[in-house]
Amino acid sequence: MGMAVGGAGGSGGRRGRRSRARRGPIADMNMTPFIDVMLVLLIIFMVAAPMMTVGVPVDLPETRAKAMEGQTQPVTVSVDGQGRIFIMDAELKLDDLVPKLQAIAKNGVEERILVRGDRTTDYGTILRVMGRLNDAGFKKIGLVSLPETASR
Repeated sequence: MGMAVGGAGGSGGRRGRRSRARRGPIADMNMTPFIDVMLVLLIIFMVAAPMMTVGVPVDLPETRAKAMEGQTQPVTVSVDGQGRIFIMDAELKLDDLVPKLQAIAKNGVEERILVRGDRTTDYGTILRVMGRLNDAGFKKIGLVSLPETASR
């Protein structure tokens, strides 16, 4: 009884190996390393994406206002501490602001525009920027601030 079981199992295993060798190598792709790399890249981009918003350093004021909701990425206009004006990372003059915005606004005057003003910037400079935007027909203009903390 032991002989029949051992002999049948041993010869069956050998036949399986021989038949596989005759058919050729298995051409399956191992997806595990690919999936591991993709998950690592996903984590890196999830961590890095919030840090890549706008490169102009602006010391934003704090407020208790709630965040604006929207489905599209707004255009960001920044005014730094020296009163220089930027669209995203590109510096420009106040007279060039409206033509540049009209060129990059995908939705025309319905484009959402966020103004980031440094807390040390003259209030009049920020109002001049907002006035030019409003005068050009842009109506969806918002001011960016930080959430208010209890320490101040």
